[in-house]
Amino acid sequence: MNTAPSLRAGLLLGLGAYASWGLLPLYLKLLKGVPALQVLSHRVIWSLLLLVAVVLALGRARAIWAAASGRTLALLCASAALIAVNWLVYIWSVQHAHVLEASLGYFINPLVNVALGVLVLRERISRVQGAAIAIAATGVAVLALSGGGALWISVALALSFGLYGLVRKVAAIDALGGLTVETLLLAPAALAVIGWAAADGTGAWGHDVQLNLLLVLAGGVTAVPLLMFAAAARRLRYATMGLLQYLAPTLQFAQAVLLFGERLQPVHLVTFGLIWTGCAVYAADSWRRARAA
Repeated sequence: MNTAPSLRAGLLLGLGAYASWGLLPLYLKLLKGVPALQVLSHRVIWSLLLLVAVVLALGRARAIWAAASGRTLALLCASAALIAVNWLVYIWSVQHAHVLEASLGYFINPLVNVALGVLVLRERISRVQGAAIAIAATGVAVLALSGGGALWISVALALSFGLYGLVRKVAAIDALGGLTVETLLLAPAALAVIGWAAADGTGAWGHDVQLNLLLVLAGGVTAVPLLMFAAAARRLRYATMGLLQYLAPTLQFAQAVLLFGERLQPVHLVTFGLIWTGCAVYAADSWRRARAA
């Protein structure tokens, strides 16, 4: 059983992870002049260097090498592609003033996870949880039928991260090992993008010290929240993590409206109202079941 200090540490780590993800648009706005594909590529390379250092410091290299083979390696190839798509769409959406739609995607994501669990893993859900998914789906349908907003961003982010979580759930490797292998698989393409941009004179690297430092910082911005999340997940109940995950899109939503001046249309209010209602119903039912257990 978890002790009070362990639970407190888990809560702080979880809050730190989701707050970091929620505030990520502030960092990405500083890289506005850098093409999204280059930002993604630097994110991969600098994350890999940081992760390799952590793996070596913990003496985990041999265990990760042994685990990343056969079916697990094939699954990690798929998860690497999914997380790359997720990162690229998110970076592009922030750079092109679509943080509102990005936050919607991450509000939907927990419910997409539940739906994938039911459809793919044959997991059972309660009627209340089924109703929560239906309410959120209605919100998405309202936005789709209205033609308001870039709905493809929300759907792409929710589905790519939902499928990523599903693949990682069935891959027999831990969080640190999986993330390290994924970034290693993406590194050749990332290096190719950076090299190509440098060759044709459009590369962001090497022209400004401040920009170089911001690109290097991408490693910590990417890897540290994921490591905090993994540590929190070991200490906290699943239901608690489920509630904490709404912190990130809430912060993104607030930044979009209050800091970035993105227009909140009436259809957005209806859509977000339905999504928030669905999320609240699902979170309340999950919390009730966890306490009962």
